[in-house]
Amino acid sequence: MRIHFIIHESFEAPGAYELWAQSRGHSISYSRVYEGEQLPKSPAGIDFLIVMGGPQSPATTVDECPHFDAAAEKALISQCIGTGCAVLGVCLGSQLIGEALGAKFEHSPEKEIGKFPIRLSQEGLGNDKFSHFGDSLEVGHWHNDMPGLTPEAKIIAYSEGCPRQIIEYSKLVYGFQCHMEFNREVIELLIASSDPSLDTLAHHKFVQQPDALRANDYSDMNEKLFVFLDKLSEAYKSA
Repeated sequence: MRIHFIIHESFEAPGAYELWAQSRGHSISYSRVYEGEQLPKSPAGIDFLIVMGGPQSPATTVDECPHFDAAAEKALISQCIGTGCAVLGVCLGSQLIGEALGAKFEHSPEKEIGKFPIRLSQEGLGNDKFSHFGDSLEVGHWHNDMPGLTPEAKIIAYSEGCPRQIIEYSKLVYGFQCHMEFNREVIELLIASSDPSLDTLAHHKFVQQPDALRANDYSDMNEKLFVFLDKLSEAYKSA
């Protein structure tokens, strides 16, 4: 498969998504917009678009962040969906997918930073792509917002702090508000970009501090993400 990543910041690295693509021998290309790399002009040459997270929101303007063009990204997402690509968004990426489909992002009830459980909804429990998740799964989080819901969207998983953790927009289009790509390298990048601001968030119920973030084991969620991505790839090939 030909996989294209949109990466908004160096510290919002693709982590386990990139490792999965490499381990499966997929062709990988990038738009590292923080380095001035351009978005693809069209979906031609893309089988699977993965849009990563970032400190921006879909409402962030080019004046506020010159390397982030939400309108251009939403247009590309719409084109990729329209031509039958697999599309997955992480955090900000999930919110951009919702917006590209006409669903406005919203603020999450709680700020979540760390590793906390998500629970599968009835839709999630009945979805074969997530059958290996079990009833609940501990995953990574680092967010304030959450994706909007289209009339067709299905909530696959939720957490105590956020009612929209995994959204199925269609059989090939998914929004992951949670960060199943986290590994030790990605966590170190995020901590370095956030210190000392994490100290000011210690009063939040679902915010871990650097020592706890470093102590978390992210390997199980990475392995389960790999299985999901394999299933999504097969669904794309069969479409």
